[in-house]
Amino acid sequence: MSEIPAPITNWFAAKGWSIHPHQRAMFERAAAPATLLIAPTGGGKTMAGFLPSLADLADGNHQGLHTLYVSPLKALAADIKRNLRTPVEDIGLPIRIEDRTGDTSATQKKRQRADPPHILLTTPESLALLTSYEDAPHMFAGLRRVVVDEIHALAESKRGDQLMLALARLQTLCPDLRRVGLSATVEDPAEIARFLARHPDPCEILLADPGPDPDISMLDTAEMPPWSGGGAAYAVPAVLDQIRRHKTTLIFHNTRAQAEIFFHNLWLANDEGLPIGIHHGSLDRVQRERVEAAMVRGELRAVVCTGSLDLGIDWGDVDLVIQIGAPKNVKRLVQRIGRANHRYNAPSKALLVPANRFEVVECMAALEAVKAHELDGEPRGRGPRDVLCQHILIAACAGGFQADVLFAEMTTAGPYAALSRAEFDACLDFCATGGYALRAYDRWQRLLQRPDGRWQLRDPRSAQRIRQNIGTIQNTDTLKVRLRRNRGGKPLGEIEEGFAASLTPGDTFLIGGQIVRYEGMRDMTVEVTRRADRKPKIATFMGTKFATSTQLSARILNMFSQPDWPQLPGHTADWLALQRQISRLPEQGRLLIESFPHDGLEHVCFYGFAGRNAMQTLGLLLTKRMEEMGLNPLGFVATDYAILIWGLDALADPAPLFHIDSLRDGLDQWLAGNAVMKRTFRASATIAGLIERNQGGQRKTGRQATFSSDILYDTLLKYDPDHLMLGITREEAMRGLVDFGRIEELIARVGDRIDLVRLDRVTPLAAPLFLEVGKVPVKGSAEERLLAEESARLLSVAGVLG
Repeated sequence: MSEIPAPITNWFAAKGWSIHPHQRAMFERAAAPATLLIAPTGGGKTMAGFLPSLADLADGNHQGLHTLYVSPLKALAADIKRNLRTPVEDIGLPIRIEDRTGDTSATQKKRQRADPPHILLTTPESLALLTSYEDAPHMFAGLRRVVVDEIHALAESKRGDQLMLALARLQTLCPDLRRVGLSATVEDPAEIARFLARHPDPCEILLADPGPDPDISMLDTAEMPPWSGGGAAYAVPAVLDQIRRHKTTLIFHNTRAQAEIFFHNLWLANDEGLPIGIHHGSLDRVQRERVEAAMVRGELRAVVCTGSLDLGIDWGDVDLVIQIGAPKNVKRLVQRIGRANHRYNAPSKALLVPANRFEVVECMAALEAVKAHELDGEPRGRGPRDVLCQHILIAACAGGFQADVLFAEMTTAGPYAALSRAEFDACLDFCATGGYALRAYDRWQRLLQRPDGRWQLRDPRSAQRIRQNIGTIQNTDTLKVRLRRNRGGKPLGEIEEGFAASLTPGDTFLIGGQIVRYEGMRDMTVEVTRRADRKPKIATFMGTKFATSTQLSARILNMFSQPDWPQLPGHTADWLALQRQISRLPEQGRLLIESFPHDGLEHVCFYGFAGRNAMQTLGLLLTKRMEEMGLNPLGFVATDYAILIWGLDALADPAPLFHIDSLRDGLDQWLAGNAVMKRTFRASATIAGLIERNQGGQRKTGRQATFSSDILYDTLLKYDPDHLMLGITREEAMRGLVDFGRIEELIARVGDRIDLVRLDRVTPLAAPLFLEVGKVPVKGSAEERLLAEESARLLSVAGVLG
């Protein structure tokens, strides 16, 4: 089709709009096997992705499913459905549009398989489930296009790996399938293009006009930020003032707990009663949808939120974004900034609010990166094998497979292009038998090979159990929170099981901006009453603490090398100048270590700038090495940029601490029986199908799942240490919670350029670390020595030794 149909162009003209150049370019490239469009938020990316589909379907001749739209968020799929129906209904196009997510009724899902709509909007999990049915070839028979929205977000997680395997399956069913990826924030377009395309086919990259630079700055506040902490309570009056001045403000936080605290403090200061909502993933779906609907109607002046609103829901009335706390990642900041002025060629307005003194520096580094159009991102690793195992089981549910054919199909998925046949065969053997140590148990004998070589389910009834456990999202185990005497009512939200276990009747905590009082547990539900007159505990919610990116850390170190800092507020510039006067500032390519006495103990501070997970791991490894060297460490605390260790003896020579082989050996010993490995094993084993969280419509509690996975882990470690799942677990731990790669990068970057500065007092840069929460004690010889010295002192005082 060479021209956009007249009814569509007439609709644009009637609206007073013109078709953007990148929208027309996408239409002209409709026949390309794969196209990646990078266009600014509000630039009509979605219409660009759907324009060829609307043109194809305008004549009403296509039967069945034509276009599949995949989004990382259910809310985004619903938003796109609402926005896409407007032109379809206005123009009178004969197109049926439906969504299919976890919220879709079972009746509608069944009907969609038999009679699919022309355009189906879904998520990676729902698509994987659809490919697991034997009638998938019927449902996808007429599929022409797949549109993957916010592809950068999917490419960063296992959900994206699962999606690419599902697209490989669809490409086998529909060889002429065209793929489209949409994003506003891509740091490496070529890499995302390789991720999207059918390997080894090329993917065209289309760059739209980026539009005007955002209007972004730091918020001026009357009060200085504190030395430590993440709540930014000091900025509440200034934030309220900005809410008054703007029509609608989104206030982003990095964690759900911080969002709850800030929302609570904002309400306490909100004397005018401005309508302000809260939105995050642990709140009940009904409450989230209520906030979303109120935003669409323009009834809210502000929403305190987390990553649940990072992606492209189209709320055009948002005219200000405020980021509370350092963004940790430039790409995430750009994504959030784009939520303001969600219109083409309109600059987004955003303000950054550092939560503490050090975050002032980090926020300034992020601002400079945004202005320089430099995004960050870690390089993608190979596709994880636990997702591959799940896909093998999905293929078995769909009627079985020939191993050679499935292997060839999987290697057309970008993340698995380098998959070896030996790796595939090991995963297939695991899916079929459970592996050497488990093959004697019937429950893990899941696949069998027929005489013709085709693999199929050993018991067809197991397909239902496998389908119930499809997905890669591993939420922290949570419990519903419900008002007492309202058991049939909607829950307020969820809290983590571990936090619930710490509560005793009478304790209060925040959820959904309300203070509630814990009354007890009934039927795995936390029962509460409303209580507004008590200071609440801080509930913990599932949700990741972001680590500062490598690129942003490098910018901070480069900033330290400047002779002065006119771009920083005076209090922060003075703080850095004092650090330089008393000690030194950390440098790129060198490792600064400070040693000083404080409060009767020796302290040593390592400025590694490797991100929170890596610095936490390095703290554990360094204290272990110091224990072996007789330095008697007592504990440590870690942040994104430094580790503070305290103990009984001063550090004289730091070089032996950083031998990479010794650190790696120490890591292996530490990981062997560590909770990190068991936690990682549970997540990967669930994805790979070894552990079933859902059985017969019932979900195991976190404790039940942990108990069974811990037994499995210990069994495999003892009897089959080379088991596939233990290898997968180690890979996942090393690049996830442990992040050893960032430690290796740090040591390679620094080499032997280690500067130990001995001082007689705490330094300005080290001072905030004394206020950090999450201190980790070290149990070892230092504790024994202190006990012996204290016993001797007490005996001496009592006259026993004298």
